[in-house]
Amino acid sequence: MRTRAIVHAAMLSCVVSLTSLAPALAATSGEGPIKIGAIFAVTGPAAFLGAPEDKTVRMLVDEVNERGGVLGRQVQLIIKDSMYDPSKAISFAKELIDEDNVVAIIGPTGSGETMAIKDICQKAGVPLISCASAETIVDPVAKYVFSTPQRSDYIAESIFGEMNKLGISRVGLIASNTGFGNAGKAESEKLASKYGITIVISESYDSNATDLSALLTKVNAAGVQAVENWSIEPAQAIVAKNMAQLRMNAQLFQSHGFGNIKFVEAAGDAAEGIIFPCGRLIVADQLPDSNPQKKFLVGYASDYKRMYDEDASTFGGHAYDAFAILMAAIDAAKSTDADKIVAAIEGLKNFSGIGGVFNFSAVDHNGLSMDSIAIMTVKKGKFVLLADK
Repeated sequence: MRTRAIVHAAMLSCVVSLTSLAPALAATSGEGPIKIGAIFAVTGPAAFLGAPEDKTVRMLVDEVNERGGVLGRQVQLIIKDSMYDPSKAISFAKELIDEDNVVAIIGPTGSGETMAIKDICQKAGVPLISCASAETIVDPVAKYVFSTPQRSDYIAESIFGEMNKLGISRVGLIASNTGFGNAGKAESEKLASKYGITIVISESYDSNATDLSALLTKVNAAGVQAVENWSIEPAQAIVAKNMAQLRMNAQLFQSHGFGNIKFVEAAGDAAEGIIFPCGRLIVADQLPDSNPQKKFLVGYASDYKRMYDEDASTFGGHAYDAFAILMAAIDAAKSTDADKIVAAIEGLKNFSGIGGVFNFSAVDHNGLSMDSIAIMTVKKGKFVLLADK
């Protein structure tokens, strides 16, 4: 058995136990495979996100199929590499729907890609479970569209709450000009006053930028106490390096897009002390044994490490949750009918995943709360809970 991850998800869910599927599998055998589409940025500027998503879902599909599949049918995974390009995501979504006749689509990796195909999936009546976090993916609610990461507005509020604790009130806000960056920037600008935060300068930058010194010099001249950066590209490491080179005294806050240790490795010593909110997967081993997610998270992290010889990231966790939610819904619905799958997802309560405990409804297609977020920092090249700093 190559991974116990999906088993952990099922055991912790009050809705369905995937480990109990085997006895019932033969009841509907004889049909063709259940085709699941996936759109991930496996290569390109967001590969740090998309590659772990790709690997995670492949791992889980193997596990499900080794156990006999779902509803007596094997799962056929069709993955498309969008390279973090919304136009490619559009083309692939249409191909998966019109030519491959998939039951549902997992992904895309990015918010911009997701928003580009949201209406396509909605009009086609094909469930989409996105791995991106922009609030606009699920607000307003579209019947067939869901997401698994913590929403951008929750992340912005978490950052501002920590700034309040540290006595920070003057902030420089920067973001890449992507769907993710724009969404985070917009939410931050909307929510700052609620926390008594003044955004003294707000700027966007090219996601392909390799040097942000000029921008950060401008931000520093504005007299900020902190820099808040929203991106999921290598720019996260570049911002940290450039701030160190400029000897800026401002505290750097990153979004949950920072939740891959490879960004820390890329930034080197400049990553030390960065503060960011994220799900608890990347600090699973530091959680107290009393934490209800610990055993589950440690299990997934160790399975992924054993399979791929690299650390699991929060992004692989988003894809994990999307796949687990879809499998649980298909099993609960006893059908691959789109409307029945949607109804089953909306009925999932206390469903433990990598990102947190999901409670979906007809008016909440993300299902997570602020409780799913922990504040973290970087200490000696590793992620740690901020309380341990």
